[in-house]
Parts: sequence; structure tokens; C-alpha cells
Amino acid sequence: MLQEAEQQLRTSSLPAIPNPFPELCSPASSPVLSPGSLPPGEPSTAHCALWYGWIPTRVFFFCPPYSNTFFSTQLKVFFFVLPNYFQMISVYYNSNLNLFSPSQIVKIFSEDGLGKVVEIPADMTARDLCQLLVYKSHCVDDNSWALVEHHPLLGLERCLEDHELVVHVQASMNSDSRFLFRKNYAKYEFFRNPLTFFPEQMVAWCQETSRTIPPSQLLQNFLTTSSCPEIQGHLYVKEVGRKSWKKVYMFLRRSGLYCSTKGTSKEPRHLQLLADLEDSNIFTVITGKKQHGAPTDYEFCIKPNKGRGEMKELRMLCAEDEQGRTCWMTAFRLFKYGIVLYQNYKIPQQRKTLLSHFSAPVRSVSENSLVAMDFSGRIGRVIDNPVEAQSAAMEEGHAWRKRSQRMNILGSHSPLHHSSLSSVIHIAQLWFHGRITREESHRIIHQQGQVDGLFLLRVSQSNPKAFVLTLCHHQKIKHFQILPCEEDGQVFFSLDDGSTKFTDLIQLVEFYQLNRGVLPCKLKHPCTVVAL
Repeated sequence: MLQEAEQQLRTSSLPAIPNPFPELCSPASSPVLSPGSLPPGEPSTAHCALWYGWIPTRVFFFCPPYSNTFFSTQLKVFFFVLPNYFQMISVYYNSNLNLFSPSQIVKIFSEDGLGKVVEIPADMTARDLCQLLVYKSHCVDDNSWALVEHHPLLGLERCLEDHELVVHVQASMNSDSRFLFRKNYAKYEFFRNPLTFFPEQMVAWCQETSRTIPPSQLLQNFLTTSSCPEIQGHLYVKEVGRKSWKKVYMFLRRSGLYCSTKGTSKEPRHLQLLADLEDSNIFTVITGKKQHGAPTDYEFCIKPNKGRGEMKELRMLCAEDEQGRTCWMTAFRLFKYGIVLYQNYKIPQQRKTLLSHFSAPVRSVSENSLVAMDFSGRIGRVIDNPVEAQSAAMEEGHAWRKRSQRMNILGSHSPLHHSSLSSVIHIAQLWFHGRITREESHRIIHQQGQVDGLFLLRVSQSNPKAFVLTLCHHQKIKHFQILPCEEDGQVFFSLDDGSTKFTDLIQLVEFYQLNRGVLPCKLKHPCTVVAL
């Protein structure tokens, strides 16, 4: 099924388009853009590749003369032809973008509370807008940015799916609601690690089986409309018009969310429909215990698309733990959107594969003859192992940093020059969040997706001279204190009681990005907050 989904993404029906850059083609150097040279995407009514080439004093455009005013913006490639190198930026659009449609005004807020007004076409998708904001904000495009629908009065928020039209979503929002631009590393994590999202005891099939289902088969059953998987388990349900919560046995199927009126029975006469998936969206509740008196912190809600956004229209639900909540919410998305989610997940990967052909650096003959060498012993030797070569390069970089710091110390008239440098060098790093509270660090981790290796650093509240590494592992947040230690008049930082010491926090983070050490996992994803 997953292979069939990838096949659907291929644009085999694209017409041949003359290529204004034949020297950048495949080894065959064909002057025509074949369908295989374009990125995969969904079929569309008209196809066009729009090329921008910029040579210092001259701009030229190329566009096939289609009579249809709709351009299939599956790919826009911008070539900035500079004197010595090519820089290519690609933006993928999943929908047909009507260049002559009326534009709409959308206001986007960053997590610092500041907003930015953007004028967009009426049929721009959430992925398109995220790509635009990444470009305008000069962020690193790692395909983890998301547009969040936020309702402060209701205490609800959800990440828009990449294919959703922003203007359509905005039309259903209240005046107090807003869009947020933030990271979400967990958006498609269930495609990479499905077993962690769907515990065996919560997944049931129409034909019960005792054998363990492999991960690929598990996702295939969710994506195939002919299969009938379901999620089952206990949930707390807030009774309509009352403040009380009731624990009932629930079933989530393609046809909707049901509760059993008789224990765990799934007989049709005992099932009551609570929500329809097609006409609803699922939200995370960020003010559960405080606003709704929820029995746990793991509340979510199903909100109808057509409504005035009143509290009585919401179906408030609460799980026992974070894994349970994640399972219910992920299954809701899979049942509602199906194969479209898989297509959204694959598009950035296919773009990366396409761009690797253009962005690969051209090496000279002399560069190709270079090899990694180890001169730590009496006789130099060639390093054949790529992993060892990378490690040696990192060690050499650290050695150069130490040497430069020694030169700074010798060249400084202040004995505190080095210590003061080590104490501020990390401030500009995206993973450093300053003097935030423990609760605030939890909130940021939750918002950006509780995936393994998600981390941030902050100043310790209990010890002003120390720092704290906040790390997510197995959907649990852990804190590790980083203490300063002095040796031979020099200040170091360590989180394992001095067994491993670092001259600054940047070195510490770089080390644990490559080595797990005393941590439960490596540092993989920095919590990032950007200003628009």
C-alpha cells in the first residue's frame, strides 16, 4: 500500500518542457525537462514549471504558453546564478495555485506574541505558507515547521495539515482565534515509529489475530480504506452541560467515535455515536484541569467544523497518559485524511532527493585526491572509516577552539576574560532559552512535539551559576543539571559530576549530539523559537 501511495505521487503524465538550463540536466544532458526530472506530486489539471534565473544585471523568465490560467505549482525552482556557485531554493505546492485569484490577508503570530501580516492567494495551503514564512524569517528549513490554529478562549489548538487551505480554516475561526508559527517535530513521527504510537492493547482489527503485526502492515491497515482497524480503550468524557466527567469504553473507527453503553461491549445496539470524523477536527486542550476540571493533564477535544465555537458544541475527552492521548489523536488524523497524510509526509523527502542532484558540490581533481589522515601517532595513517574520519574532524575542531581560547586568554588583560566568554557564548544559540521556569520548559517541549531527543537549555532556578538540560525521551520530560567546575583556574561545565568537562555549553551540546553518554538518548532536535 505504501508503495502504491508513492506511485500516486509520480507525475508521469507531465508534458516535456524545454529546459533553460540544459547543463544542469541528467548525465544525458537532455535540453528537455522530462517528467522524471520534476518532483512527484498529486495530479493536477494543468502543469507548468516556472523557472527564475538571475544573472547579476539581468532577469529572465521561462513559462510554457498554456492557455489555462491555473499553474500547477508542484515545484518552483529559483536559480540564483552567482559568479562562483549556484544557490537553489525550492518551494513545493500541493494544490493548483490560481495566480489570478483574489488575495487574502492573514495574520501570523510567533511564540513571542508578535504578529506578521501576510498577503496570500485564496488557495494557498498550510505547507505553502510555512515555506513562505521560513524564507522570510531566514529559518532553517528542516520540514518541521507548522501552522497552528489557536483558540485562547476555548484553550484549544491544533496543527493544520499541510494540504489544508489557510483561508478556509481562517473563515471558520472566531475573532479571538489566531494562527501561530512554530516547530512540530512529531507531526509525522508515527510514520517513522508506528509501534510507539499504537500500543497493541489499543489496536483491534475486525479479524482478531494473536500474532504481532509488523510496523509496515500496521500503517498499511490504517491507510487502506478497505481495512477496518479501530482504536479502543477507556476515556474520560465530559458530560454535556455538566462539570462532571464519566469514564467509558470508547471505539474509534473510520465512521466515527463511539462509546459503549454497556461495559466494553461493541455490539451495534450498545454503541452510541459521539462524533463524526468528516465534519470535525481534533484539538489538544491546553487548559484542561484549570478550565474544564479534567481528571488528568492529557485532555483533547473534538470540535465540529460548522459551528459558532461555543463550549457546548465541544466533545471533551481525557486519557490516562500521554501515550494514550497521542494514540487517539493520531488515529483520528489517519482515519480522517488517510493516504493524503502519507503523501504530505513523502513530499519533503522527495524534494530533498531531487535537490541533492543540483546542490552536490563540484569537487576539483585535487580535492578528490584528498583523504583523511591521523597524525596522532609517530607515523601518519589514512583513515578509511567514514565515522572515524568525522569523529577526527570534530576533535580537530574542538582542539582549534581550545587553542583560540588560549590565545584569547593570553591576549586579554583581564584574568576573567575566558570565564566571561564561556558564560555568554551560548546566548545566541537557538536551543538556549535563558531564565525560563521548569513549567515553561515543559510547555515548550509539549508544543513542539514530544519526540525522542527534543531538548533545550535554560538557566537553573535553584543555582544561578548552573544550567539545566531539559530533554524528552519516550514522551517523558527529564532534567539534567549542568554544573560549573574549576580546574587550574579555568571554568568547565559538566553534567556527569566532572567525568566529562567542556569549556562552554556549545561544546557540551555538540558532544551529546554525537554521543549519548549518561543521557537516555542523543540530543537531536533543538527547541527553537523564532520572531517573525
